[in-house]
Order: sequence, then structure tokens, then C-alpha cells
Amino acid sequence: MPVHKRRSRAPRLVAAALALTALPLLAAHPAGATDAAPARGTAHMGMGVLAHDGRGGTPAPTAATQTEGVDVSGHQGSVSWSTLWNSGVRWAYTKATEGTYYTNPSFAQQYNGSYDVGMIRGAYHFATPDTTSGAAQADYFVDHGGGWSRDGKTLPGTLDIEWNPYGDACYGKSADGMVSWIRDFLNRYTARTGRDAVLYTATSWWTQCTGDYGGFGATNPLWIARYASSVGTLPAGWSFQTMWQYTSSGPTVGDHDKFNGALDRVRALANG
Repeated sequence: MPVHKRRSRAPRLVAAALALTALPLLAAHPAGATDAAPARGTAHMGMGVLAHDGRGGTPAPTAATQTEGVDVSGHQGSVSWSTLWNSGVRWAYTKATEGTYYTNPSFAQQYNGSYDVGMIRGAYHFATPDTTSGAAQADYFVDHGGGWSRDGKTLPGTLDIEWNPYGDACYGKSADGMVSWIRDFLNRYTARTGRDAVLYTATSWWTQCTGDYGGFGATNPLWIARYASSVGTLPAGWSFQTMWQYTSSGPTVGDHDKFNGALDRVRALANG
């Protein structure tokens, strides 16, 4: 009678154990998965600039007088405004709102604190064109700190329109649809405050998401975002920038800006 050798089950058991061990890893990182989007409300000026435009050198010397500024959001929390003032910062913008669902919990300390040390200050709104209309967001902005007063120290509100940190870069809109949304916001802001809002953006985003539309340059001051030695090419419609966010890694507060003119020009914008 032939003798049959019994095959070991050990290799099968080892393979099964390895497969079971791998299952949580496969579940945690399914094919094509990406990191989770940031929480709504955490967006801030320049959030997408490094990822999309990169970072270049420090600003090159210029013959024109420029005035140092900063922009802050809830990300910075309580800001040491006296430190910034002593470093030469003379104007500031604070994030007030995002969409129609978020207000900056640090807004009062930041907005009033900059004013109290002598800075000329303003507020900005982070646009989410995929959530509500431009007019609705302009109303929300004005109703939650984004208004304007003729006190000589309050700058017009700024519309921060840039890459979507929560999804599609252009918020799912066509170029024409994006231009219409922006116009809707700007028209409502002017109707509510009597001022034309500042537009903050980056040239590459503007080209991609508005088709490089040139119709706002005659009325709305440009705040360009570019972390390089110069502002580079500006969006269509503007021959110069009013403000330039040139870095996200400055002292005390990361986001630093230059106003294209001396302090009296900052005051002129505040006075309308």
C-alpha cells in the first residue's frame, strides 16, 4: 500500500495571516485615494499659491516707495500687533468671512487690534462660488465685518478669489460662470458700501478660471499673490497692482504684503 505524505498547512496559514494583516492598509488607502480636504472655514489668502505657483526669491529692490502690510485669518489667532507695528507694518487685512457659513472667531482682536496700534485696516472674504451666489456672499461679508466707513483708517473690503481648497480649482464653474459670480459679488458690495472692492487673486488661477477676463481692472484695485522676486505677469485688465502678497513666511505673521505706494496712498485708498 503506497504511503502518502501529508502536506504542511503552514505556508497557507502564513499567507492567510499576511493577507488579513494587509486588509486594514488596503482599506485605509484605496486605489486613487487622496488626502482629505481641509475643514470648511480654514481657508485663507494664498492657501493655494505655494502648491500652484511655487516660491521664488525675495522681492527685488524697486525705485518706487512701497508700504509694508500683513494679512491674517483665524489661523493666526491672537496677533501681536505692537510687534508688527514696530517692525514697520502699517496696514493690515483680516479675514472676516467665508461663504455664508463661517466667521473668523479671532476677527475682533485682529481687526480692532491693528486699528488700535495705528494701522490702516480692512477685511476680506474668502469666496466659495460653489456654495451660494456672489450677492449672498457679499451680503454675508458686509453683515459680519466687511463694511466700510469714511474714517480714514478703513480700507475697502477684499474679495479673495483663488484655488478651491475643498475641491475643483474653479469650483465647478465655466470661465463665463466664474466671471458672472464675481460680478454679482462686486456689484452687491458696491451697492451696500458705496465702494469698489479690492480683488485678490493669482494670475495663473485667474487665467485658468476666468479665461483671463479683463473687465474689472478699471474699477477694482488688484491685490496680486506671487511669492517671487517680482509680481510677474498681471491678469488681463490691470497694468499695475495696488497690493502684492509676496511671501507666506514672514516674521511674526507669515503673510506679508507690499502696497504699491507710500503711506499717503494707503490713506487715499481708505478715504475713497
